[in-house]
Amino acid sequence: MTEQIDRLLRIMAALRDPLRGCEWDRAQRFETIVPHTIEEAYEVADAVARGDIADIRDELGDLLFQVVFQARIAEEAGQFAFDDVARSISDKLEARHPHIFAGADAPGEARDERWEALKAAERAQKGAESAMDGVARALPALLRAEKLQKRAARDGFDWPDAQGPADKLAEEVVELAEASPGKQLEEAGDLLFAAVNLVRAYGIRAEEALRAANDKFERRYRAMERLADGSFANLSLDEQEALWQRVKRDAAS
Repeated sequence: MTEQIDRLLRIMAALRDPLRGCEWDRAQRFETIVPHTIEEAYEVADAVARGDIADIRDELGDLLFQVVFQARIAEEAGQFAFDDVARSISDKLEARHPHIFAGADAPGEARDERWEALKAAERAQKGAESAMDGVARALPALLRAEKLQKRAARDGFDWPDAQGPADKLAEEVVELAEASPGKQLEEAGDLLFAAVNLVRAYGIRAEEALRAANDKFERRYRAMERLADGSFANLSLDEQEALWQRVKRDAAS
């Protein structure tokens, strides 16, 4: 394993070599690599969702290369190197799991409380001034909304049950319908944020739920296209709706 990591680091160094390296790789900076890093993370998730083991292996390699790339850029600037990245996550994992690495033990609930306390201490050590600090802005919007809500819930700012967010969602539907054009974007955001809060109250992850809904819609739409034999777009809305209901019945059976 160490041999292959060393090989990958040597390849990265060669690609970034000022004289003999790849022109594209030499031109990259933190900011220009980030979109590729995000894309590779999504491709890992897609491979996992498809259950394609060979693709999972390959996509994890692509994601690892992104880590190596970012670390190499930092190393050239004298900031940190790949070993520092590995050391940082190793230190963090050992500190967050004292029941594994330090011999401490506690019931599951106590471990959960300790985990949150450790993470809070880490944020404080980094100079965090708010419970909202550290929730990355680059996260998908649904996932970020959920994380922000969970941070607020830790401070007690949360509905006691699902009825509260359900009522709030209904309220936001009305507000969007009544909003002026200049306020529609804001009200649409409030509506989506309230929807995340409601599904969170049921213990459902909004990002996963919407991903599943997207997949279901795509499957059903493709099925309608097949039934229409290439003429779906030429059908009336009533005819399209009839196909939609047929596809739903077929899926249910």
